[in-house]
Amino acid sequence: MTSQARVQKHDHDFQIPPQLEIPQTLAAGPGPGNTDPRVLERFAAAGVADHMQADVIRGMKEAKLMLREVFGTKNVYTYAVVGTGWSGLDCAFSPILPGDTVVTFVNGTFSGIDDLNVRLKASSREDLAANSLDPKPANVVTINVPHGQSVTGEIVEAALAEHKPMWAVMAHWETGSGRINDLRGFDAACAKHDVMGIIDCVSSLGIAYFDIDDYPAVTTWASCPQKGILGLPGTYAPVSFSDKVIDLVRQRGCPSYDHHPILGARHWCIDNGEDVEAAAYHRTHSGYSVASFHEALRLLLQHGREQKAADYAFYEQGLRAAVEAMGCEVTSNMTSLVVCNLPGELAGKEKELVGNCRARGFAIWPTLSEPTQVRIGILNQLTPAAINDIVGRFADAMIEMGAEVDKQKILDDLNAHLDGR
Repeated sequence: MTSQARVQKHDHDFQIPPQLEIPQTLAAGPGPGNTDPRVLERFAAAGVADHMQADVIRGMKEAKLMLREVFGTKNVYTYAVVGTGWSGLDCAFSPILPGDTVVTFVNGTFSGIDDLNVRLKASSREDLAANSLDPKPANVVTINVPHGQSVTGEIVEAALAEHKPMWAVMAHWETGSGRINDLRGFDAACAKHDVMGIIDCVSSLGIAYFDIDDYPAVTTWASCPQKGILGLPGTYAPVSFSDKVIDLVRQRGCPSYDHHPILGARHWCIDNGEDVEAAAYHRTHSGYSVASFHEALRLLLQHGREQKAADYAFYEQGLRAAVEAMGCEVTSNMTSLVVCNLPGELAGKEKELVGNCRARGFAIWPTLSEPTQVRIGILNQLTPAAINDIVGRFADAMIEMGAEVDKQKILDDLNAHLDGR
């Protein structure tokens, strides 16, 4: 049989799938949120251009400056990493070398993955050979805080005083359990013990109101594209490095190219600690991604960081009260997410309830670690109509599962809260 015949036979056997159609859903979980139409429009309207085209580079320069405003920093090495939040965090952890001493704080699913990433970076070859997928290097100490509790300044202080590490790592907001951890206490403990702090601010940047320059002992920050920034998933993960960690990387290097804190900055026109005019080639950036990310940052700054934080707090109060009126116990303290236990008669049916909601285009989430809870988020849902929709859909799901819920009264009380602003 000839090569051409084999190709024809293969083509005949293989059925090309039909065009993919993805329906509209209400993203009401921990993230991603529903993308703003303006962001989608900028993505779709971008012309076909290579990554070194002048307007693409200009967009990256402007995005870099807007990111400094969003972070509240003068850090020159503030830019964004192509990919998801995990891409930004991998870049943030890249300066950690094998043998470095690290203390990590874990109180949920995502701080747990941060801890794994750190252990992979800090492991020796022998550590990796002993357990390649879950190494346990002696130079990394993991402080586990029970699910549903926050990491406090006292916990951080005690751990750093005992172990005296080079680095400390903590999630600011842990969406696995919906808990806010003590950023001020973390920074103070790092300063006291001369530790370089790394903060996972994936779930807080663009939602909480804070300036990272107010926390000088935190040398590294990493976030994601699709939560507080509300860009498109898989586009750009913001990072910010202080001069202290950049000087360390310059001195001893790090075994990464794509996620190298210094090399990655050069395409954002950052070189030798300064903003420069010309971009150096690093990787192929997408003009579509640059345009959409640029618009997401413009939207955030037009809303106003402080106003946006206040809006999240206000609408979360209304959602929390409504969920509690349905008999649920709320255990979270974030302002973009409610994490709750179902009432007694529905206990154990959390995944079934979430599955029913998702089948109807109402995308809430269970927790990803035990105990299983329900997570309802309000990312980019900061209007009375949106909160009414979320509460109404959740009430319907509860009623369908057999809960006794007075939906109309709950909605009336919610709107009294919303009208009282």
